[in-house]
Amino acid sequence: MSPVTGLHHVTAISGDPHRNAAFYAAALGQRLIKKTVNFDDPSTYHLYYGDRTGSAGTVMTFFPWSSAPKGALGAGQASVTQYAVPFGSLPFWRKRLPALGASIVASEEVVFAETRAVFADPDGLLLALVETEDPRAPWTTEEIGEDVAVRGFHGVTLALQDGESTASILTGALGYAPDGTQAQGRGELRRFRRAGGVAGVVDLHVDPALAPGREGVGTVHHVAFSVPDAAAQDAVRSALLNLGLQVTPRIDRQYFNAIYTRTPAGVLFEVATEEPGFARDEDVERLGERLMLPDQYEPHRARIEATLPPLGL
Repeated sequence: MSPVTGLHHVTAISGDPHRNAAFYAAALGQRLIKKTVNFDDPSTYHLYYGDRTGSAGTVMTFFPWSSAPKGALGAGQASVTQYAVPFGSLPFWRKRLPALGASIVASEEVVFAETRAVFADPDGLLLALVETEDPRAPWTTEEIGEDVAVRGFHGVTLALQDGESTASILTGALGYAPDGTQAQGRGELRRFRRAGGVAGVVDLHVDPALAPGREGVGTVHHVAFSVPDAAAQDAVRSALLNLGLQVTPRIDRQYFNAIYTRTPAGVLFEVATEEPGFARDEDVERLGERLMLPDQYEPHRARIEATLPPLGL
């Protein structure tokens, strides 16, 4: 039995950081839980949004590269990030989000008997708000009450030319099980689900005619799956290696430890630990208020802060 509990986070590439924060924190109503820098490029932010504490399965993160070229959605990418919202909340979101920078892609559609609306964020990243029963306590704002607020992720959709290798990884190393198939355009949608938890859906949109995607602004960089601790991560790493995949050693990402593998279909998968969490360097009540830097960049704080644009939140 795989120790994977579902999704941990999804990381995407955005353009202007102020516009990104205004949309995800103000329009969508997630909490800005961590304001730090890209550990490989400290000249740009790494922004994290989630619930009150940044629980695994709620965290959307961005590398805002204002000068990066626009990406192209296609095969080898996570194509849709799915959020769970309460039943009856879609009219609220259909009215709210287009007024705050999103565009409606599908006003209402039914996928695997679930009603959802699909939006493109201001950079073109696709988000599906899925009406579903979800027990998680949401982060709320003055404008977004508990009756409509996002609960965290429902799942992700991966766009693939061939789904077999990815299905083998999901079932053979990550503990997912097949949960249905339906037609989707010229291809099909294959659902996999991690039983017994939230943020547990992975849909494979399989279409041999899909053109390859191109990474850039408005596309997902990687999808991270959640495990409790380092021992569980080691078990998943062994399972991935046994499938013949190349897997990185463990990398310290300050708030979790990470391993990465590029699937044969082209999607970058991460397996991230739930420990130590986002409160390791800030009080829970003050999350996201101050720029937090890893130790190697702290001596350069003044220069980094002078380089980064203000978020305006």
